[in-house]
Amino acid sequence: DAQGVGRGKLLTPNRRRVAVLLLEERFGVSERRACAVIGQPRSTQRLPAPVPSDDEMALRAFLREFAVARPRWGWRRALVAARDAGWRVNPKRIHRLWRDEGLRVPYKKRKKRLVGIGVTTGAFCPIRPNVVWSADFQFDQTRDGRTIKILNVIDEFTREALVAETDRSIDADHVVRILDKIAGERGFPKYLRFDNGPEFVAFAIADWCRFNESETIFIDPGSPWQNAWVESYNGRMRDEHLNGQLFDTLFEAQVLNEAWRVDYNVNRPHSAHGWRSPAAFAAEWSVTYQPSLA
Repeated sequence: DAQGVGRGKLLTPNRRRVAVLLLEERFGVSERRACAVIGQPRSTQRLPAPVPSDDEMALRAFLREFAVARPRWGWRRALVAARDAGWRVNPKRIHRLWRDEGLRVPYKKRKKRLVGIGVTTGAFCPIRPNVVWSADFQFDQTRDGRTIKILNVIDEFTREALVAETDRSIDADHVVRILDKIAGERGFPKYLRFDNGPEFVAFAIADWCRFNESETIFIDPGSPWQNAWVESYNGRMRDEHLNGQLFDTLFEAQVLNEAWRVDYNVNRPHSAHGWRSPAAFAAEWSVTYQPSLA
């Protein structure tokens, strides 16, 4: 049996108990022989399966409801949600019940050949909010097959999604209007991190940065990992939102994308922030650290 070809081991007593009964029914072997093949002690096989308590049944129901509401979040964020709801549970229990309920969603990520220049992403990381904004585009389409373009801008320190502008076409002047809108609410950033797209290398963006004393950081061609934070956000948006939506109109895409952005900022726990949402982390930082820096 080559490594990785066979199926996984039957690790839990309940699974081995079912396998023993299946061997007895299908092949007509004795319980002793079936237990020897499966590796199940006969004393364990004869014990009745434990009946879940009311507390465990309620917790299982909570996890099923969570999986329906957040199908792509996984058991770690389910643990955070359970604790926020008042459950006193540890990670191992949530993981075990999550797997028992069959809530694991397989995810196959297409691997791409790495090209470009390998520069360390963390060589320029902000130490406070509003220092580095990252921007990138995503594409989707409506039901009629027409393309929609999404401009995502995030704050690299708080991981907040500042905008998810959705339109049929977004040129450099449109990008400038969006940056002005964000700056009117948060102030101007010190740096803007872009790829080498035509919308970002245009003179309109260069003039905006020069007038507002913001500098630009352009990643190397063919090296998206140098813009890792916004690329990670794009992946979450694609996996948790866009792949599950079929937009009928541009207006529907604009409303749903903005609603998902707000939900991402307010409700989605982020592992880099100790499983706090970006908005909660930003609010805590402003209360705890901002006065000392001022």
